[in-house]
Amino acid sequence: MTSIAVVKKKGEVTIAADSLTKWGSGKESAQYIVNSSKILKIADNYVAIAGNATFKLILADYFQNITDIKLSNVNEIFSTWNTMHSELKKKYYLNAEEDKDDSIESTRIDTLIANQYGIFGVSGHRTVQEFSKFYAYGSGSDYALGCLWSTYNDDRLSSQQLGKLAIEAAAEFDDATGLPIDCHTITII
Repeated sequence: MTSIAVVKKKGEVTIAADSLTKWGSGKESAQYIVNSSKILKIADNYVAIAGNATFKLILADYFQNITDIKLSNVNEIFSTWNTMHSELKKKYYLNAEEDKDDSIESTRIDTLIANQYGIFGVSGHRTVQEFSKFYAYGSGSDYALGCLWSTYNDDRLSSQQLGKLAIEAAAEFDDATGLPIDCHTITII
């Protein structure tokens, strides 16, 4: 799995991710994997992915063919993800079979987005949320969220410092999260 986090503070947004890929009991660290980043630059947006490592390649391929990418608010993101879900099934062979108790098909990707408009999350069932301060997804998200909750109000810490602390906490306690950290910070409008 992975750990990804977003933080909004003092006119900046930061997105951060670990760099470990894990397959069962096997670990593939950034020391051995050149393309270990879990954060994609899509137009003016940073998108971090928690889920199967193949989804990073799929999203990069999908978005490189989209000319008008709209990710500035909840409604635009939802519309973009709904359109993408259809393509995931057709072009990228997403296995949409799930637990029969689910009423909505999952994309099986949890995603965080940071851009000049704020910080957003898209869950596997395409629920889109805009976050006011911070959030985290992935196997180490409980540790990352606890770290962010306990440190966010420290005025000495920037959004970037907080994002890095969140991933460091996750890496310390979650066996599917590993350093180094990939982190990007931008100014919000």
